[in-house]
Amino acid sequence: MEQTGEPLDRVARIQADWRRERPDVDVSPQGVIGRLHRLAGRLTEELCLVYGRYGLGEGEFDVLCALRRAGEPYERAPGELAAHTMVTTGAMTKRIDRLERAGLVTRRRSADDQRGRIVALTGPGRELIDRAFTDHMHNEGRLLDLLTPAEAASLEALLTAWLGRMEHPGAAGAG
Repeated sequence: MEQTGEPLDRVARIQADWRRERPDVDVSPQGVIGRLHRLAGRLTEELCLVYGRYGLGEGEFDVLCALRRAGEPYERAPGELAAHTMVTTGAMTKRIDRLERAGLVTRRRSADDQRGRIVALTGPGRELIDRAFTDHMHNEGRLLDLLTPAEAASLEALLTAWLGRMEHPGAAGAG
């Protein structure tokens, strides 16, 4: 059994084992889910190599990117940062603490709500994330270059549709 002329990969071998041991169970979903899971792990490893060059973990990179994407004056409330990076506010506090110690962000009281806080990029933080993001985009491009442009476009369309249906199950076109 070969996929598109390629030798059996680890997922195909696992599926073959399960088909032998449990022929009563449809293991075809494993072909997509298993490969996506393995691919996500490999991609994360490759992406984290770039973050590490800048002394950042994946979470710190995400926070700095969320601040930089905010535009001038490059600041957001911690709750906004949590929403823009899809992490809990508790995890966000730890990331902000680390970035503040490194001199990449500052915290101050909100002018609108004295109980609230605002997190802002410092000059060195902006310089660092601009360099790191440029390197990150080159790295993502390198990884995507393993596909043809048509394959990449097709994969993006499929993943967009699937993710949309997962995040909004009742939306039109789902199902």
